[in-house]
Amino acid sequence: MVTAIVGANWGDEGKGKITDMLAQESDIIIRFQGGSNAGHTIVNNYGKFALHLLPSGVFNNDAVNIIGNGVALNIPYLAKEVEELVKQGVPRPNIIVSDRAQILMPYHILFDQYEEERLGKESFGSTKSGIAPFYSDKYAKIGLQVSQLFDDEVLKKQLKKICDQKNVLLEHLYKKPLLDPDELYKTCVEYREQVRPFVCDVSLYLHKAIKEGKNILLEGQLGSLKDTDHGIYPMVTSSSTLAGYGAVGTGIPPYEIKRIVTVVKAYSSAVGGGEFVSEILDEKVADELRRHGGDGGEYGATTGRPRRMGWFDAVASRYGCRVQGATEVVLTVLDCLGYLEKIPVCVGYELDGEIIKDFPVTEKLSKCKPVLVELDGWHTDISGIRNYDDLPENCKKYVEFIEKELEVPIKMVSNGPKREDIIVRW
Repeated sequence: MVTAIVGANWGDEGKGKITDMLAQESDIIIRFQGGSNAGHTIVNNYGKFALHLLPSGVFNNDAVNIIGNGVALNIPYLAKEVEELVKQGVPRPNIIVSDRAQILMPYHILFDQYEEERLGKESFGSTKSGIAPFYSDKYAKIGLQVSQLFDDEVLKKQLKKICDQKNVLLEHLYKKPLLDPDELYKTCVEYREQVRPFVCDVSLYLHKAIKEGKNILLEGQLGSLKDTDHGIYPMVTSSSTLAGYGAVGTGIPPYEIKRIVTVVKAYSSAVGGGEFVSEILDEKVADELRRHGGDGGEYGATTGRPRRMGWFDAVASRYGCRVQGATEVVLTVLDCLGYLEKIPVCVGYELDGEIIKDFPVTEKLSKCKPVLVELDGWHTDISGIRNYDDLPENCKKYVEFIEKELEVPIKMVSNGPKREDIIVRW
């Protein structure tokens, strides 16, 4: 069976832990979009890890971990992440890389930096990992596929085309040093040797695996509200964060994705700019939630930036579950709310004097104000509880209130950072 695990919100929902848990019962785990621009934090018997490019199944010694064709493949970063895992005592993972994946090049990172510099106060708050320039090149057809590394004639021709275009921008727009096709060729030869052992026709590999009845897990990065089409455009990522793209980013038929596990936070958080209706504007209140949140606080796994904090947003989360096609929800970081006497929840938006319940486009979103209700807190530590019925009554009421708002069953509740800190409801 093919399962997708994705986020309902701005990313940072705690997908890493849930993916790590589901990966233990999966034969194959696949990253299908994005790159090293966001991270999944995982705490298990090996220690605490922030994975960026590698699939979260690298801790399952029996699993195959795949970089799908939809990923922005930073080859040196991949090699570095593998070596860092091994140094920390993790057995060397079994990795496959799609021959159709495209390569994130050093100049993509430079262009990301140059454009943020140029935009100044209007910048997107990019992680400067090269993701937007990478996907721009991919769809403009001046990218590099992994397969092209192994054909010198094709590679050199493509590098010349790339340099011809990029150097115009570097000279006239950014006023920066030009690219040298010969130097880029040398870099590509190094990449070729680094990636050679892993290259595979992933679509064919998965076709056979599905026929054999393997359990396959598609791992999404970020969340619904950062999707290029359905998110808070333009403050989005440059790839599709939806489970539906899992078929495109891996080369499997869409009808094979039978289960879509959508991760939702018990409160809200976001890194970077963009509309965030339920954001807590009182910095003292926001900072207290930030300090209680997650494992060691709410800070970006890639950037280290303090996350923007907000109350649970039923409007955004219901929308996020809908566009993902969620078949079930995992509610995370519930334990982090135990310090509160009262817990605000955003149940609607006020837009031009009207109360709306459906998530609007960005231009309308910017005019929205949150409609909050307060639920009673449980004011106690729930970490260590494994049975749903053992949770405090007000805690269960909070979960069930959210479930009703989402219109999707909450099948698991996470109440701590470790793999085993999970309550299965049914």
